[in-house]
Amino acid sequence: MTLPSPASHFAAERQRFHASLLRSVLQVGVGGVVTNADKDSKLSVAIAAGIYSLLTFGTVNPIGQRLPGQTSGNTFEDLVASFLRSTFVTHLQHLRPGTWHVERITSRQQSSIPLANYEQYKHLSDLQKAVVGNNRLRAILGQGYVIAPDVVVSRDPEDDHTINGSANLIDQTVARRASLRKGYNPDPILHASISMKWTIRSDRAQNARSEALNLIRNRKGKLPHVAIVTGEPLPSRIASIALGTGDIDCVYHFALYELYETISTGNYPDALEMLDIMIDGKRLKDISDLPLDLAL
Repeated sequence: MTLPSPASHFAAERQRFHASLLRSVLQVGVGGVVTNADKDSKLSVAIAAGIYSLLTFGTVNPIGQRLPGQTSGNTFEDLVASFLRSTFVTHLQHLRPGTWHVERITSRQQSSIPLANYEQYKHLSDLQKAVVGNNRLRAILGQGYVIAPDVVVSRDPEDDHTINGSANLIDQTVARRASLRKGYNPDPILHASISMKWTIRSDRAQNARSEALNLIRNRKGKLPHVAIVTGEPLPSRIASIALGTGDIDCVYHFALYELYETISTGNYPDALEMLDIMIDGKRLKDISDLPLDLAL
């Protein structure tokens, strides 16, 4: 797997994304341990160091402080959202025309039902109102309808003038329930729900799979893309959320090429085998693949 060079726009944006990470959450901490490594795992420490070395071309920056978990996660989410705006939103209009938005869902928004703002999940706000004060209904439904992704990609519906731009395709007698038609649906359409896992440390990582299943079960209309972006260095931990089908479309690694180079040139045969299984099985891709996959 050849390491990329910034000869194209996406490659340059990928490099800028990594540079932003190196100025914030991806640093060498106390004891020489890179901040996305598990200090209690020698393999994690070694792989994270290899990725860091490739991203910095062998230069070690001054020792940085490991940010609190929530701060690291929020920063990672912001940087991924920015990367998608500068790639998918800005440069793929010829493949995916429309008015697109990339938004990070804040903790304040997650205290409500953020997906109720989108056309396929508008009914969840009515469900929430019905559950409030009704303990019996709450016991039956649980929290399965509460879905709080980290980053969402949405598209605005189109007015009739835009739809009829090349020919008189629709009028007031047809297509009166089409989600894309702004006159009948004023709400944005959820195109992608993306969960962020800067590292994968516990069973809480499986929440992303549970939320993916809830996205599938609770939608009314088109299923959005469901993806995970991670900075985890250990293939075995990535596999815990990447392997299997039916819930998540794919897992995207923040530096897959560097991860593969580090593992393939080191003496890590088990890790390399697991990495090959995920890549060959189309369960793990690089962050640079995500914008084009969103254009499908």
